[in-house]
Amino acid sequence: MDFRHPFISKPKLAIFYAVFWLVISIANVFLQWLGYNIPPDKAVVNVISSVSLFAIIGTAIWFVVRFSKFENNAYGRFITWHLIAASVIVILWLYIGVVITKMFYPLPDDWNDTELPARIFGGYMLYVIYVVFFYAITYYQNFKDKVSKESELKALVKEAELHALKSQINPHFLFNSLNSISSLTMSDPQKAQEMVINLSSIMRYSLKYGQNEVVTFGTEIENIKLYLHIEKVRFGSKLNPVFNIEDDCLKGKIPNMILQPIFENAIKYGVYEATEPVDIITTCRTIDDFLEITIYNTYDPEVLHKKGEGIGLRNIRDRLQIIYNNPGLINVKDLNNTFTVTLMIPQK
Repeated sequence: MDFRHPFISKPKLAIFYAVFWLVISIANVFLQWLGYNIPPDKAVVNVISSVSLFAIIGTAIWFVVRFSKFENNAYGRFITWHLIAASVIVILWLYIGVVITKMFYPLPDDWNDTELPARIFGGYMLYVIYVVFFYAITYYQNFKDKVSKESELKALVKEAELHALKSQINPHFLFNSLNSISSLTMSDPQKAQEMVINLSSIMRYSLKYGQNEVVTFGTEIENIKLYLHIEKVRFGSKLNPVFNIEDDCLKGKIPNMILQPIFENAIKYGVYEATEPVDIITTCRTIDDFLEITIYNTYDPEVLHKKGEGIGLRNIRDRLQIIYNNPGLINVKDLNNTFTVTLMIPQK
């Protein structure tokens, strides 16, 4: 989130703002001089202590707007917050304006009766104009950011579609499954047939949904169980999947095919070289507006394996960045002989 003032992040906007108020100030000087017969020097002081001064103080209203978004506050609280801010700014504006004016000439005795009410009303009106102006800038910038992220997501989807089989179905998994099917056709034709059906279901699932679509957690888990069932034919009792999932999680929404790379990683580094049974434990629970999905497995630390995040985990992090604008939704812990991946998937 960018907290910089728009006049700092967008110098052209600051120049436009300065030129606009300079023109307004000059026009006011000539209006007072030629229209109301006010001496030029006094007209300049009047404009500096009113129009020009508010142009400077008014830039601070952006911070009020930035931290008081309408959608984040109740209507009454929103109005109260702006009334307080407007009162503070108008009082400060009036006080500094009086100080500047008194530096050049004394105020008339009836100034409080004639000038003060008009200036107070004008100050509040200027505050409203500034609020509308800065809200317009904020929402326009948010709109541009949204369009930019949507374009980035569409580009990611197109790239993912070109590499769908490579990124969603591990070629090694596919080749190994076909080899297992080939051997089973002679020893156990019924199991071979079941394996073919499961493999076709996984491939159909991977091609059915786009990379940017979400599915229910229950749907994703059913696909993962098909994947693990096929892998269990290869690894037998070495692979022991365990699921501890709360019922509330099954209807939650998660990005399509975001879990399979984690299980592929667990099998590649945890099961493949293991000599003892390896548990791959999947848990899910709801925490506020999130699904907390944890996938845990043990591995032999003596077996050489690549350090750091693999391509699959990096792709998950990138997808979370694009979809939810938060790459921190995935947490990876490697404790020498255990590997844990936790996903926090927002539900709103």
